Amino acid sequence: MITTVNPATGDVLAKYPTATWAEVEQVLDATATARTGWSAAAPADRATVLGRAATTLRERRETLAELITAEMGKPLTEARAEVEKCALTFDYYAGNGPALLADEPVATQAHGSWVSYEPIGTVLAVMPWNFPLFQVIRFAAPTLAAGNAAILKHAPNTSGCALALADVLTAAGLPAGVFEVLLLAPDDVAPFVQRLIADDRVDAVTVTGSERAGAAIGSAAGQAVKKSVLELGGSDPFVVLADADPARTVEQAVRARFANGGQTCIAAKRFIVAQPIFDDFVERLTEAVGTLAVGDPTDPATRIGPMARADLVESVQRQVDESVAAGATVLTGGHRLPGPGFFYAPTVLTEVTPTMPVWAEETFGPVAVVTPAEDDEHAVRLANDTPWGLGASVWTRDLARGRAVAGRIRSGSVFVNAVVASDPRLPFGGTRRSGYGRELALAGIREFTNTRSWWVEQPA
Repeated sequence: MITTVNPATGDVLAKYPTATWAEVEQVLDATATARTGWSAAAPADRATVLGRAATTLRERRETLAELITAEMGKPLTEARAEVEKCALTFDYYAGNGPALLADEPVATQAHGSWVSYEPIGTVLAVMPWNFPLFQVIRFAAPTLAAGNAAILKHAPNTSGCALALADVLTAAGLPAGVFEVLLLAPDDVAPFVQRLIADDRVDAVTVTGSERAGAAIGSAAGQAVKKSVLELGGSDPFVVLADADPARTVEQAVRARFANGGQTCIAAKRFIVAQPIFDDFVERLTEAVGTLAVGDPTDPATRIGPMARADLVESVQRQVDESVAAGATVLTGGHRLPGPGFFYAPTVLTEVTPTMPVWAEETFGPVAVVTPAEDDEHAVRLANDTPWGLGASVWTRDLARGRAVAGRIRSGSVFVNAVVASDPRLPFGGTRRSGYGRELALAGIREFTNTRSWWVEQPA
């Protein structure tokens, strides 16, 4: 059984039976059968189903948001926004999917030549808990729009969200078997996922998660010679140049780091601030973070809910403690909060060096580290001092200067004077140890297609 727990109280929410391999086989057979009809459907007909899914999400917004909050602790206001973002992503592919998949004529000496984008088959998805609906829809919307079937192995602590999303798609008219959910016992996850990737009824795999999980799944996909997309960790730099507006920049810095309790791969995790404004920035940031309301995620006044699991709190505390022992200074927070639930005080650290865990590792929680930069070149070096390359942001009043600095930072996306975020109109993904492949936008819908070349001559 999988047991889900409310991270705000520690109370048990639900228990779910896990699948045996015989039941996994049944799911594989179901998707192998269902995908044939779904892939043969006109892109416009598939788009209609996705449009209905968007409507269904909005109709069920409150129930789904409450489930997200109960299972992983996201403040209810943020959970509602997540449901709406899911609906917007379905809207995007409902409105644009057929055009993005249209054949592209190519001028050659042939009578006719073009490129088509055809479904690849069944995609296995291993997804995380921090955005329990959107992380799934970020892959599922373009994958389903392209005519593929999908099998979801979700994080166990958000099993209810996985089943709720499957129910949304069923209500929208998605044929049975096109989107299936597997609930696996913890000890079965690694061997079952390996077997799934090797199975001929699975054609590709995508994972959003840790570097370790990505390496294992990418390796298995490589051995099976199957397409894989890896969306892994990040340690995004938030670079503040000397001419940035301090008040607005700090306001956005708090949002960039502490949304979702800091449990976001694209959260700003390293604040690199120009020396002339460093002290002012740190003072403003510490004051703002110290006043963040922590507590019941269903309370509209709450800005920071609980972390999703007890082990995540322990991991963040270890990173902070080891960094402080190495010389870092805690300006606010730095400790677990008393009482039931998995709450951690919003934290700001300075005097941080690149060898400390809060810099060298990904900090997946409400911890911000701030370090000074001597000039723009030094800021770029600090920003690139990481094995990851997911997102980055640069803050300045001078757009030309901001673009110049941003262009030298290695990342899958870069934002100037804006918080890093995903948008269905732009591709999402990373470089280096943040993974490879893209979700969303044109790149996302074509990621799991066969890009096929056509050359047609008149008969002799």
